[in-house]
Amino acid sequence: MVNRLLWALLIALAVAVLVVVAVKLRPLLTPEPVLLAVPDPDCDLRAGPCTGRFAGGGEVTLDLEPRGIPPARPLVLRVLIRDLVVSAVALDLTGTDMDMGYNRRILEADGPGRFRGEGMLPVCVRTRMTWEARVLLTTPAGLLAAPFRFTTWR
Repeated sequence: MVNRLLWALLIALAVAVLVVVAVKLRPLLTPEPVLLAVPDPDCDLRAGPCTGRFAGGGEVTLDLEPRGIPPARPLVLRVLIRDLVVSAVALDLTGTDMDMGYNRRILEADGPGRFRGEGMLPVCVRTRMTWEARVLLTTPAGLLAAPFRFTTWR
């Protein structure tokens, strides 16, 4: 009986430690940006590239191919940066209404101000799904983000 109680306490303590570690590490996975870009509200990312502009100057353009952004198919991710000094670029793909898991891609430099990578949208159980593609820019001023929303159908 005492052994069971000790094991139960040990397991509860281990779970508590894991929860604390997860809470403390969360900011490393999802850091808060110091500035958000304003995307063009009339742009449809499924039809072609979209651009977001930062209040302090600079802009970021996101292009996803193939057009239509189909789920469960390889996507080519392209980002073009203008008037910003950037040391790293990543793209987060998240469901806006449903948690679809961690889906961040680190993009590689592909020329001055150009970054490229590959990714894939997971299949959702819903027929229609709204996504946010958030371009994350590491700059000397801190993390900048440019959110772009789009909808997919299966």
